[in-house]
Amino acid sequence: MVGAGLDIRELVDAHYEALYRYAYRLSGSAADADDLTQETFGKAISRLSQLREPDRAKPWLFRILRNAYLHRIRDERKHKIVPLDSVAEIPDNEPPEGLDVEPAKLQEALNALDETFRTPLILFYFEDFSYRDIAEQLDLPIGTVMSRLARAKTYLRVKLIPTATHLRGE
Repeated sequence: MVGAGLDIRELVDAHYEALYRYAYRLSGSAADADDLTQETFGKAISRLSQLREPDRAKPWLFRILRNAYLHRIRDERKHKIVPLDSVAEIPDNEPPEGLDVEPAKLQEALNALDETFRTPLILFYFEDFSYRDIAEQLDLPIGTVMSRLARAKTYLRVKLIPTATHLRGE
């Protein structure tokens, strides 16, 4: 047993897959996801005494991973920014029934999103975090989380769903 009465093996077993998925969606690379996940657990072990509520381990670990990711992109200066100022003006096209998006294309579109939009989107759609959980995780008002999710979703829709204009080659 370590720290707050938690067995680190139980912590890893319970959260490794979700953390790896989150790291992969953030970084877009299996190697980086491995590194970030390992780094997260390394930091978690050394900071386990800071976890006051064992039932809040998942958001605590996600925060550690996100901070490690942000530190990494700041250091590497590989931060790609897609301006989303004009996204609100794009019409809202609903995806056709049964539309399947290739995972590689989805990841490519996620990689192009600025981290401020990508992180809430990943937490909400891939990790089933609630608006409130995301707001707490990112230290943002719920309205900001909802706005960022809407803008990110619109951006992905434009990037991934063919429209009649695209089909006609205009």
